Amino acid sequence: MGSRDSAPAAGAGTDGKRTGGGAQPEPRRTAVDLAALVGFLAASALVAWLGSQATITNVTGWYATADKAPWSPPNWVFGPVWTVLYTAMAVAAWLVWRSRNPNRKAALTVYGVQLALNLAWTPVFFGLYPVWGTAALWLALGIIGALALAVAACVLLFGPIRRTAGLLMLPYLSWVVFASSLNLWAAANN
Repeated sequence: MGSRDSAPAAGAGTDGKRTGGGAQPEPRRTAVDLAALVGFLAASALVAWLGSQATITNVTGWYATADKAPWSPPNWVFGPVWTVLYTAMAVAAWLVWRSRNPNRKAALTVYGVQLALNLAWTPVFFGLYPVWGTAALWLALGIIGALALAVAACVLLFGPIRRTAGLLMLPYLSWVVFASSLNLWAAANN
């Protein structure tokens, strides 16, 4: 664990002074931290649920017969992978939020941008294809490209604040780059 990830010494308060009461966390601070964690998890869950609304009807529709990349995993893989990724990104954002680092506002703003791009991609890729055809897949490719850049920026901004937060975003970045390759294949071949 790096120095940025270390907890205060036992008995230290939030200001670094000895509290004399052992390593007891402040109840109010713990409640706020827990509420914030629940909030970050809820935001991720909301984005996941909203995205799933566009996926559910189309994954068995046009996408079932679409020309997919040879390296495309079976459809059942996506749900569990995204569940882990949404959880990891929420925890990463929460770690940055609770750091009280002066750069956290910029980092969390970029996090919000990537979450919005994440939310935009699914309905464009799955939902607009029946209406716009291949043009929707190319638009989705532009969105997922911007998403990959935003997630990379999150990694770069989160890492110096909390190393663990930056590391938690790396699987997400890898998956978005992988999903970009699937999107490119779909756009070029459908």
